Amino acid sequence: MSADHELHISGLTVGYHDVDVLHDVDLAIPSGKVTVIVGANACGKSTLLKAVSRLLKPRAGVVMLDGRAVHRTPPKQLARVMGVLPQAPVAPEGITVADLVGRGRHPHQKIVARWSAADDAAVAEALNATDTAELAERSVDELSGGQRQRVWIAMALAQDTDVLLLDEPTTYLDVSHQIEVLDLLAELNALRGTTIVMVLHDLNMAARYADHLIAMKSGEVRATGTPASVLTAEIVQDVFGLDSVVIDDPVSGTPLVVPRSRAASSTPPVRAEHDAPRPSPR
Repeated sequence: MSADHELHISGLTVGYHDVDVLHDVDLAIPSGKVTVIVGANACGKSTLLKAVSRLLKPRAGVVMLDGRAVHRTPPKQLARVMGVLPQAPVAPEGITVADLVGRGRHPHQKIVARWSAADDAAVAEALNATDTAELAERSVDELSGGQRQRVWIAMALAQDTDVLLLDEPTTYLDVSHQIEVLDLLAELNALRGTTIVMVLHDLNMAARYADHLIAMKSGEVRATGTPASVLTAEIVQDVFGLDSVVIDDPVSGTPLVVPRSRAASSTPPVRAEHDAPRPSPR
């Protein structure tokens, strides 16, 4: 099982150029749980994840991992504990799948150490877990968007960290592979106790897989807690501007957000008598 790690965010303000995107954010990420961040486009979800992973420097506030500011932690030391899959990663030109996934082992290697049997085992396990082993010798450039996304997830798994941050890990994946990836992450959490924090667009997927939800709007946290406490019709209206009904998912029992729409609620027009099709002549 993974070790417990305390991840706290206090007074965090982050932005780009002269514009603040996050405003005085306070959060505690539950250790050993699956946390999902949801919100409308441009609400600050990805910016929050970048700040937590030290890809963006705070203008104010701090992100603390086990009592130490992540922005003052040496990158390689942090990478032994925290793995990150950004929204649009870029692979070196011509690199093979096996080599890319192998790069996830870099934080665990010393300067003079060679590739080990443990590294081989970690890469093989990650490839098998993401159903990409048969792609190992292919160039990443040749892969489809969905295949490439699974390879990046394999690299994150090969890093073998106690904390894993993923920004929209189901991007480019069809529904079947979305479920496979989210099931894989849920299993990783259940078996290893890995703390997982991810951004998802699909509210119902978020509700099904999250232990803890964070709902954001305009750079602020509007609600946190269990899916049942966060995904109410009132909060969905506030965060997304969406009129909806929230019911129990018949499969998982988690909240299921059903949007109201004009198309779904309107009564089909009654065909006028003179519009009825006429029998064709014999």
